Amino acid sequence: MKCPFCNHENTRVIDSRPAEENNSIRRRRVCDECGKRFTTYEKVETIPLIIIKKDNNREAYDRAKIESGVLRACHKRPVSAAQITKLVDEVENEIFNLEEREIPSDIVGEILMRKLKALDEVAYVRFASVYREFKDLNTFMDELKNVMAGR
Repeated sequence: MKCPFCNHENTRVIDSRPAEENNSIRRRRVCDECGKRFTTYEKVETIPLIIIKKDNNREAYDRAKIESGVLRACHKRPVSAAQITKLVDEVENEIFNLEEREIPSDIVGEILMRKLKALDEVAYVRFASVYREFKDLNTFMDELKNVMAGR
């Protein structure tokens, strides 16, 4: 591993421990040349996942898209960055545990909405209103009634 400070090629691992609920390894390293320390993360490389969009177009899975949608839904809500990261990790784990190479976007959306509903109901309704493309106030109100009834 090259040192990010001096580009020297000899660095040593001085500490390793599990990270992200045992989904990766955090390694502290030290450069033999400049003596500076830095951290790396090691994750299992997975087979590229393809998402089948509503219009049948296919695109590579992009974690940032899920994070972006959750961030928008949770805007000005009492939800911490750690909770958002945990939610996205859970969604991602569930998606990859399906062990499919191609997954329809509606499955990803439903998993995400279920997790959001458990985290923050207002964020859930915000996300659902965009994801399910509520056409009018009645469909929005129907979803609110479902949330309030605990469904």
